[in-house]
Amino acid sequence: MNIADTARKYAEAWSSGDPDAVASYYAENGSITINRGDPIEGRKAVSEMAAGFYAEFPDLIVLLDHLRVAGNHVMFGWTLEGTHSGTGQKVRVPGWEEWDLDAEGKVAESRGWFDAGEYERQIAEGI
Repeated sequence: MNIADTARKYAEAWSSGDPDAVASYYAENGSITINRGDPIEGRKAVSEMAAGFYAEFPDLIVLLDHLRVAGNHVMFGWTLEGTHSGTGQKVRVPGWEEWDLDAEGKVAESRGWFDAGEYERQIAEGI
């Protein structure tokens, strides 16, 4: 398993507009928690979460900014770019996910972080 390739392809999946492509990187019972919110558990729920982002940002692009690996623990640094469907404002927000990978290299647990205040400000006012 090449984690750098996995991370690059994960960013490409987010940029594809296909929520199932995003979910395919998660273990069947994998989860993501964003900014200490409620966990989103299972591939179907991850796919639904990604679909929500695509509804808000039809031109969504996720860029892989940096990557750190320590065994099966990964820090995936990213930047989200897109145009908000409701306000028409351009958004460019950095963040990261901390992954715990299972034996097959799938995300068993992800903890994601970004500046929610800046995200909301950009949705309202733009970059």
